[in-house]
Amino acid sequence: MIDGLPMGVPAAGLPRRVRIHEVGARDGLQNEKAIVPVEVKAEFVRRLAAAGLTTIEATSFVHPKWVPQLADAERLMPLLAGLGDPPETGGAGLRLPVLVPNERGLDRALALGVREVAVFGSATESFAKANLNRTVDEALAMFAPVVAKAADAGVHVRGYLSMCFGDPWEGPVPIERVADVSRRLLDLGCDELSLGDTIGVATPGHVTALLTALNEAGVPTERIGVHFHDTYGQALANTLAALQHGVTTVDASAGGLGGCPYAKSATGNLATEDLVWMLHGLGIDTGVDLGQLTDTSVWMADQLGRPSPSRTVRALSHKES
Repeated sequence: MIDGLPMGVPAAGLPRRVRIHEVGARDGLQNEKAIVPVEVKAEFVRRLAAAGLTTIEATSFVHPKWVPQLADAERLMPLLAGLGDPPETGGAGLRLPVLVPNERGLDRALALGVREVAVFGSATESFAKANLNRTVDEALAMFAPVVAKAADAGVHVRGYLSMCFGDPWEGPVPIERVADVSRRLLDLGCDELSLGDTIGVATPGHVTALLTALNEAGVPTERIGVHFHDTYGQALANTLAALQHGVTTVDASAGGLGGCPYAKSATGNLATEDLVWMLHGLGIDTGVDLGQLTDTSVWMADQLGRPSPSRTVRALSHKES
């Protein structure tokens, strides 16, 4: 166990608790070229849960042709059976959302008893074409029956929106366009929205301006999560700007794993350990044991055969040795 913890010095105007939406097992691993054994993926999720993370995105029910790394979704979910059960019955009370690109993916997920799903849209036409081979309007039309069927089944739906700040083909993305597509995702019936800085070009002022525009478009802050990539080292600064606006859900990936197979300029996600270090230093509760989480990322880095890119993982694991 690693005992390094920051000194907690609360700052005014910040939430008392933040829910971390852990994406390492799905977004973090999806771009790995070497197939990670399904047993290793299941153990990764179990270790993340043991570290105190309460929402862990497990996998994607996308066609295996498009994301071969996640072709084992039907094998993985049964290995996680019971983790989502209430603690009083012996489970971890864990939320295990999965990504579903279409109705077929949703049907596969529902057949395994999944209770939370996510759809993945784009604020830009170029990325919608690259990722879904559809226009933005066509993608939203495809999601409509998926969200409706999920709602009928009592399943929670998250709407991911990528390229909210910049696009590698189109450049800066107009704030009003992001606000419009965000509103349309919620109008479809999504329960929450995750704003993605897919290529990591956002800066704090841009984050604040976008969140303000979303509120003005009728998107309440309590239904917004943020998903930052750390391409230019801005992910923590951008997260702090979102927290100051009232956001309490932040996506992160254990060990800083991840990228995007359809946007080659997208580097790793915000590392969960780096996020937890900052949040704990601000006196914000996460429920996460930083030492146990760091141990988990060191273990996963060993499985992948390379060191973690997370600065906190490197600092704390070096301190331990």
